[in-house]
Amino acid sequence: MCFEFERILLDRLGPGVTVIDEVTGFRYFDARDLLGFVDGTANPTGLDLPASARVGDEDADFAGGSYVVVQKYLHDMQAWARIPTPEQEAIIGRTKIDNIEIDDDDAPRKSHKSLATIEDADGNEYDILRDNMPFGRPGQNEFGTYFIGYSRYLWVTEKMLQRMYIGEPPGAYDRLLDVSTPHTGTTFFAPTRPMLQTLVQAN
Repeated sequence: MCFEFERILLDRLGPGVTVIDEVTGFRYFDARDLLGFVDGTANPTGLDLPASARVGDEDADFAGGSYVVVQKYLHDMQAWARIPTPEQEAIIGRTKIDNIEIDDDDAPRKSHKSLATIEDADGNEYDILRDNMPFGRPGQNEFGTYFIGYSRYLWVTEKMLQRMYIGEPPGAYDRLLDVSTPHTGTTFFAPTRPMLQTLVQAN
């Protein structure tokens, strides 16, 4: 279905667009990424999902849409394999085999899981919807994760990335970045169908 959608979309857009990068992802064992850990465990579900991923009445002109951040990460799999499993688990913030969350509140260096958890000054947690896809070309020694995050508030994803790259406190960055390097990064706004129809009618 995705392939057919891409084909039809590019056919309709014709020379109006140029494809710069094309990544074909896939589902890996037990919803794991290529680093061996289950991905997307903290995704919102049920009624929490639209509340986390869709713009609400606080921004009526854009209500129902979603802010979408995408990034292409390439992994140094050999460097990752040299890291002992207990240290990998401390970096990710979950156990590798059974996907149990590790409490690192008192640790001097926070895990990826903790740095990607966003709270406001009152302790309210803000979720995003992640739909990350692993990808790879073993013949070219290329392995990675294509991060896709949908958020009601763009500042939530921006804060998450700030905590990963700068650290909390500053300098204590996400150790996952020692073996996982971003190669692209783009922010989109995904509008609702009525919004698109309004834009078409306005032109």
